[in-house]
Amino acid sequence: MLVTISGLPGSGTTTVSRLLSEKYGLEMISAGEVFRSLAKEYGMSLAEFGALAESDDSIDLEIDERQKEIANTRDNIILEGRLAGHMAEKAMKVWIKASVDVRVKRIVSRESGSFEDKLNETIEREASEAIRYKTIYNIDINDLSVYDLVIDSRKWDQFQIADIISCAIDHTFNF
Repeated sequence: MLVTISGLPGSGTTTVSRLLSEKYGLEMISAGEVFRSLAKEYGMSLAEFGALAESDDSIDLEIDERQKEIANTRDNIILEGRLAGHMAEKAMKVWIKASVDVRVKRIVSRESGSFEDKLNETIEREASEAIRYKTIYNIDINDLSVYDLVIDSRKWDQFQIADIISCAIDHTFNF
């Protein structure tokens, strides 16, 4: 069983992926955590590291190549990341969405900073990522046609979303 969970920052992908990982006893691989740890290793903020990644394709390529290799060589995992659905051909692919205001409120609640600062950072980060994805892979991050299931996370909490995805998993993988 291979499931990808994708979405923009603050949409709930990491939280939902952890819940599903626990429920099904699956390992969770997170591209965002890899990106954040690399930013920390470089001593940069996410925005600074995103700007560096814009000029150095090797950063995205390394993260994405790791995800692609994992998706193609392992089973029984949840692959969480913005491009995970594009990197794993044989997966059940989920996109979790929410408006930028909802997502930024969540980001502010888990990180320090003002709503306005986080809104600006989020908009800048997403624009940077969209450019990189289009340039490197010719992927339009707003094209959700590759996903089997798209869920709006402003309508349900993380437990309800995990339940919706669980229903899809159970029917797809005959649990």
